[in-house]
Amino acid sequence: MSAPLDIDQLQTFVAIADTGSFTRAAERVFKTQSAVSMQMRRLEERIGKRLFVKDGRGNRLTTEGERLLNYARRMIRLNNEAIAAFDDNRLEGTLRIGTPDDYADRYMPEIIMRFAKTHPNVELFIVCEPSVDLAEKMNKGELDIALVTHNPRQRHSDVVRTEPLCWVMSANHPLPENAPVPLAVGRRDCLWRQVACGALDSLGREYQVLFTSWSSTVVAAAVMAGMAVSVLPESALRPGMKVLTQADGFPPLAPVQIGIMRRPGLSQSLSNAIASHITACLDNITPLASEDLPESELKVFPRLSRLRPGSVLPGW
Repeated sequence: MSAPLDIDQLQTFVAIADTGSFTRAAERVFKTQSAVSMQMRRLEERIGKRLFVKDGRGNRLTTEGERLLNYARRMIRLNNEAIAAFDDNRLEGTLRIGTPDDYADRYMPEIIMRFAKTHPNVELFIVCEPSVDLAEKMNKGELDIALVTHNPRQRHSDVVRTEPLCWVMSANHPLPENAPVPLAVGRRDCLWRQVACGALDSLGREYQVLFTSWSSTVVAAAVMAGMAVSVLPESALRPGMKVLTQADGFPPLAPVQIGIMRRPGLSQSLSNAIASHITACLDNITPLASEDLPESELKVFPRLSRLRPGSVLPGW
């Protein structure tokens, strides 16, 4: 009788296929790179086929590897379902989560993916609104948990991430000279808007708010079109944006903090489960400078952190 395939090896195999890198797969499955390589050698020996071929500095699946990938995903899913079916402590129900759209775009995909895998019986209901509106919904009991911009003057939240707040403009459109700084910002009650305007006021530098929107997509579009300057947290920077510094006449800004609000009375197990997933996902978002990545991964993972003054983010 043939020996069964190892689920742990298959999980590592899928992680490599998803990330395109042994290094990134090792981070995802919490193993060393040498352990990942050893697992793949053993899996290839068990299958009797080569599963990867070198592609520059990276690796890609062979035809046989592509065939195995579909089986691996199905086996892992069935394994997880079987474990969940006999878990007397499994979570069930609906969880109402609120987040601003700029956080939703950057953070929520991984949060949702991780939580859905480990708690398949919990339905997630996601609301995207500004932090001020989310706090109001939390006070009315309309949300269970919210990811918000931490602002202790207006609301209580538990800080889970701190990162730089950056002045940004289009890398392809110069600012008009000897003219007020054109701004694209959130509504008047937006903390980042207050910080940006206060910083320019402290320098006595003229500015004009040209675009106001609670949607980060709209604000980013105005920046990318070369029509305005804005402020964004480091993790929200996009390819094609240029970071402005004191050399460009823009003062440094206080870092932004991201916090979690929880509804009183929410199931402790449910609250702790989603909060731990959110915290783990935010902890994992530690972008690398582009020079730290292999050339083969730069096109797929254009990392945006540790930016030097005047850095221009590369295009996709």
